[in-house]
Amino acid sequence: MKFAGSLLWPASILYCAGARIRSWSYRAGILRQKRLNGVVVSVGNLTTGGTGKTPMVIWLAQRFVKSGEKVGILSRGYRPLPQNRASLDNEAVPRFNDEMELIRGRLGANAEYGIDANRFRAGKQLETRGVQCFVLDDGFQHLQLARDVNIVMIDGMQPFGGGHVLSAGRLREPLSGLRRADIVVIHRVAERAPAIESIIRRHTPAPIFSSQTKLRDLKLWGSTDAQKADADERRFFAFCGIGNPSAFLADLKRWRIEVAGHRSFRDHHWYTAQDLISLEMAARKAGADSLICTEKDIYDLPAGVAIGLPLYFCRIGMQFNDEEGLWQSILKRIEGKREERRG
Repeated sequence: MKFAGSLLWPASILYCAGARIRSWSYRAGILRQKRLNGVVVSVGNLTTGGTGKTPMVIWLAQRFVKSGEKVGILSRGYRPLPQNRASLDNEAVPRFNDEMELIRGRLGANAEYGIDANRFRAGKQLETRGVQCFVLDDGFQHLQLARDVNIVMIDGMQPFGGGHVLSAGRLREPLSGLRRADIVVIHRVAERAPAIESIIRRHTPAPIFSSQTKLRDLKLWGSTDAQKADADERRFFAFCGIGNPSAFLADLKRWRIEVAGHRSFRDHHWYTAQDLISLEMAARKAGADSLICTEKDIYDLPAGVAIGLPLYFCRIGMQFNDEEGLWQSILKRIEGKREERRG
C-alpha cells in the first residue's frame, strides 16, 4: 500500500500546484469571475466524499424561502440518472442526478433548478424566472461564479482527507484554500471540535459552527403513505452508495437503530435488480427483517423491482449548535457584500 501511495505522489504534487495557480489567478484578477444579479450563497467542501452538503443546501433554501425569497438551486448535475431509476414511490420518471432529485423532492415548487456545468449560464436563465437568491451546490472550487457567501463543510470524522490532495489523499485543494471561506461548518460534531478548529484557524478567521444529521423519520419505499417504521421492533440490514458510508452507519448507531449487517457501494452507485436480490439474501442471512438505506440511495434504485423484505429509507435534516447564529452570520455577510458593491 505504501508503494502504491508513493506512485501517486507525482500526480498529487501536480494537482496541488494546479489548484494553487488557479486560485491565485482569480485572486490576482488574471481570471475573472462572472456575477449574477442576485445573491449567491455557495456550499462546498475541501475533500471528496460526503460532508453534509446536500442537507445544508436544503436547509439554506428553506430558510431563504421562509424569508420570502424566490430561490434557485445551481448545480453541475454530476452523472444524470438513466430513465429506469425509481422515484420515492418506485415509479420511473425523468430525473436529474440523485442528489438533485433529493433536493427537488424536499423543496418541490418552492425552488427553481438550474442544472448546467456552466453555473453562470444556468443562473441567468433562472433570473428570467424571477430568481434573485441562488444556492450554489458544491461550489467552493467553482471559482468562475462570484458569490456573496462561501460556506465550507468539513467532515468531523475525516476532516482533512489524510492531509494530502488528490490522488495521494482526499483533499480537492490545499488547506490554504480555506482562506476563501466566509463560514465553516464542521459536520457530525455535536458542539465543538477544538483540534479541528485549531487547524482551520491557521488559514481563516471565519466563524465556525458545528452540525449533525438528525433523523426526521423512516419511510417505507414504494408507499405513497407517510408510513414509518418502528425501529425498536425491527432489525435492519443497512446499505448505501454515498461518499462516506461509515458516517451513515455511525448515524444509525447514534439514532439507536439496530443494524444486523451492512454493505456499501461506491458513491452514486446505480443499483440493479441483482443488487437488491443480493442485499435481500445478505439481510436474511444476517437475521434482519428489513432493509434500510439513505434517502439519496432511493433515487438510484431500479424502478418496478419487487423485493421480499420491506425497505426503509432515512429522511434527515440538519441540527446546528447555533442555528440562529449561523443564519445571522450568513445575512451579515450578504449585507456586507452589498455595501461593498454600493461603495
